[in-house]
Amino acid sequence: MPNSILVVDDEEGIRLALRGVLEDEGFSVETAASGEECLTAFERRAFSCLLLDVWLPGIDGIETLEQIKSLYPETAVIMISGHGNIETAVRATRLGALDFIEKPLQIERTVLAIRNALRQRQLEADNRLMRERLDDWVMIGDSVPMRALRQQISIAAPTNGRIMIYGESGTGKELVARAIHHQSPRAALPFVELNCAAIPEELIESELFGHTKGAFTGATQSKRGKFEQADGGTLLLDEVGDMSLKVQAKVLRVLEEQRFEPVGSNKSINVDVRIIAATNKRLDEEMERGSFRADLFYRLNVIPFEVPPLRVRIEDVPLLVDHFNRKYSAAYNRQPKTFSEDALERLMAYQWPGNVRELRNTVERVVIMTAKEKISADDLPPPGQSDSLAAPSGYNFTSYREGRDTYERNYILRKLSECDGNITRTAEAMGIDRSHLYRRMKALGISDKRGQG
Repeated sequence: MPNSILVVDDEEGIRLALRGVLEDEGFSVETAASGEECLTAFERRAFSCLLLDVWLPGIDGIETLEQIKSLYPETAVIMISGHGNIETAVRATRLGALDFIEKPLQIERTVLAIRNALRQRQLEADNRLMRERLDDWVMIGDSVPMRALRQQISIAAPTNGRIMIYGESGTGKELVARAIHHQSPRAALPFVELNCAAIPEELIESELFGHTKGAFTGATQSKRGKFEQADGGTLLLDEVGDMSLKVQAKVLRVLEEQRFEPVGSNKSINVDVRIIAATNKRLDEEMERGSFRADLFYRLNVIPFEVPPLRVRIEDVPLLVDHFNRKYSAAYNRQPKTFSEDALERLMAYQWPGNVRELRNTVERVVIMTAKEKISADDLPPPGQSDSLAAPSGYNFTSYREGRDTYERNYILRKLSECDGNITRTAEAMGIDRSHLYRRMKALGISDKRGQG
């Protein structure tokens, strides 16, 4: 409970008096007469705040404090004593006590100390949560593509220019959008996202623009849309290529006029929203097919970003593995695993068609399902159906470079075969530039006479 207090004092009168006063103040209160009883009480349940006497029979208050802070570090502890001195107060503070109150206790002073201690602990908890959330969106990687992406973000973020983020599924397009928002002048204002592929056609207008009560069947109350929620901040239109032509026309109008009407209303709402769009589709091909409006494309595609697939920044895999290992070990209260060199080599040799999302899921599965502390290549879970983390039979690589080059050469040859030797189509299928494919083929000794793009 957020307002649960444990009072520990060997004097029954003090325990009863404090219990009565604190319960009148709205706290849930339990009492204990010794350090041993205090530790036993914590084994049964957690307490938000501990009022702990220094002088106790058996385990004294200082030793009890030390054990409580070791086992339950988030508990707010206030020391009380009738024989206080500076040395004891300093020692208690160093061990984690938030306050030190001398007897005889003044009720107002005691209640104020408890409320201040609880407030401080709540602020610390909020800060921890904020750091954890920021850690969830941190960009991991020191490869050349990631350095270039960070530099591009630092240049574009401080502007109001609309941004289109391209990338395969699982590469981290939302991560890039959040980084742009957090480095922009709008960082203190809302970041709102809408996955256009996840919302049914009949509901997406309501999600974007909101609706009034009674606007349609089931609209029992008015609702603010994503544009209104993001006013002053940033709106991410994820998978924008899946938006219908009808909705595209309405979004285009909002971009032009910076105002819209909720569904069922004839009253316009003015907004100031920076739009970031993201897609894993080739919008030029969608425009040729007539499924994406050219005028909307040119409105959104002011500053294009390309998020690299994991296979072209494979040297970032160890950093990502370490990040996800620590993250999920903490989330599931496990000791972080140690990934052996052969395990990392196996992970770096894999092509990761699901990109960072697939790697994240793999590491999470290892943390949850593998009891061993040190993870070898044999402990890695089977990957998706199309590829395998397992080394091909007959290979005995002497170095990571040899294994990586062999895997990459086989992958390129397979893709070339699938595309009948057409270089342009092969590069598109692999999600890389044609010039990059040529360079890799030359480095790996693959002839480019198989077909011209």
